[in-house]
Amino acid sequence: MTPLSKIHDVLVIGSGAAGLSLALRLADQTRVTVLSKVSINEGSTLYAQGGISAVLDEQDSIESHIQDTLVAGAGLCDPEAVRLVVSQGKDCINWLQEHGVPFTEETWEDGSSHLHLTREGGHSHRRVVHAADATGMAIETSLESHARRHPNIELLESHNVVDLITARKLGNKEQRVLGAYVLDTRAHQVKTMRASIVVLATGGASKAYLYTSNPDVSTGDGMALAWRAGARVANMEFIQFHPTCLYHPHARSYLISEALRGEGGKLLLPDGSAFMGKFDPRGELAPRDIVARAIDHEIKRLGIDCVYLDISHKGAEFITSHFPTIHARCLEFGIDMTREPIPVVPAAHYTCGGVLTDSSARTDVPGLYAVGEVACTGLHGANRMASNSLLECLVYARQAALDIRRILPDTPLPPALPEWDESKVNDSDEEVVVAHNWDEIRRFMWDYVGIVRTNKRLERAMRRVELLKQEIADYYGHFRVTSDLLELRNLVTVAELIIRSAQQRKESRGLHFTLDYPDTDDSQTPQNTILEP
Repeated sequence: MTPLSKIHDVLVIGSGAAGLSLALRLADQTRVTVLSKVSINEGSTLYAQGGISAVLDEQDSIESHIQDTLVAGAGLCDPEAVRLVVSQGKDCINWLQEHGVPFTEETWEDGSSHLHLTREGGHSHRRVVHAADATGMAIETSLESHARRHPNIELLESHNVVDLITARKLGNKEQRVLGAYVLDTRAHQVKTMRASIVVLATGGASKAYLYTSNPDVSTGDGMALAWRAGARVANMEFIQFHPTCLYHPHARSYLISEALRGEGGKLLLPDGSAFMGKFDPRGELAPRDIVARAIDHEIKRLGIDCVYLDISHKGAEFITSHFPTIHARCLEFGIDMTREPIPVVPAAHYTCGGVLTDSSARTDVPGLYAVGEVACTGLHGANRMASNSLLECLVYARQAALDIRRILPDTPLPPALPEWDESKVNDSDEEVVVAHNWDEIRRFMWDYVGIVRTNKRLERAMRRVELLKQEIADYYGHFRVTSDLLELRNLVTVAELIIRSAQQRKESRGLHFTLDYPDTDDSQTPQNTILEP
């Protein structure tokens, strides 16, 4: 057993917008430890380009933002969750400005300065606040800077969580989180960390797919950790494929922001003809699921590698001022977006489902919270509307902070916990197995559980998952854990959750499209797909 040493008041797993904003909201009254499995700033927040949706324009309204979100969510949004998030948009923007986030401004005719608002797919108004085309980077670096300076926040990099420790796992009837086993990848040592409260802020699971806009860390860790700890997950079949990732052999995981389409960019076939009008009257500003399926359809129909996104008609000055990061990145690959269209393909981008939480970000396991993309709050329903994700991170971090402050004084301290036992395992001499299994999962998920699905494809994927689960479990039981092995173990878990959820939905709705049930079935009351551990 561990000696009765340090107890972490709040252990936050993940260091993106959700994790860091939660830590900062708690730190004035509580000591918070934030874990990152690599560097603190490496995660999806850093790479978010578009912005944060918030009602700031006098011509806009909270009700309009709510309605747009409900429409995008295809009947599965929780209206109360939508109202909760949307109503806090302005306050969250103000909070970020107080923490130094340099949002892009514009000067009006009267000489006054205002936040520049752009428009993205599914939005009926300009309501996306941004920092040029690198909003996530501006948010992440600003919050990280404040967190590093705060005396009550401890930041631990290169710490990858192996598993959560719960009272039930130790043989008690009570189901409460007590801490976590954590691999310090620099010291090659598993630590036992006791904690009164644990918060999952680990992001999504898009690395389960071969092509993704996400960084390598997005391996569904929090979803797998919560599942093994006894929490329910919901709506895992709704994987959002971003319509436009840069198509280039050396441009790994580079997203071309939806804001390009919001500012007039057109999707074109290789012959230069536009095609989105055939699929939706909103054209390029249709929700992401419609645009991604349209591109996928044209690529398969014509047997082409990609389509093209053209904004060159807006002129070089406009493009370089609005999209400096994307312009510079494209130039690195020999593409001048001021003169020519950008080759693009869809890629896995966002996990709309996740660990089921309530309005305070609480999971089924007492003391365990989930905020950000790891959670299923009811905001996104069957399809996330553009730029609602960062807003969700900020709002539910605030909700969780309020609840944690309320319950922490009465939360029992965790007892001494068993040390991690490595006495019966060895160092692996077959790391190639991990790499091979990782690649196999991502390929069959892309082929069989991608933008367009069928029952037969899902059955094939499930058979492969069952085989890999056993192989990975055997490997995990015989060798010392590594970060790659932990991610692989989590990846096969979330792959299974996605497939099981997709098999349960006997209709096409939002991001889930199946050729066996191509229509939305409104004869039944739309229901969330909830999986019980």
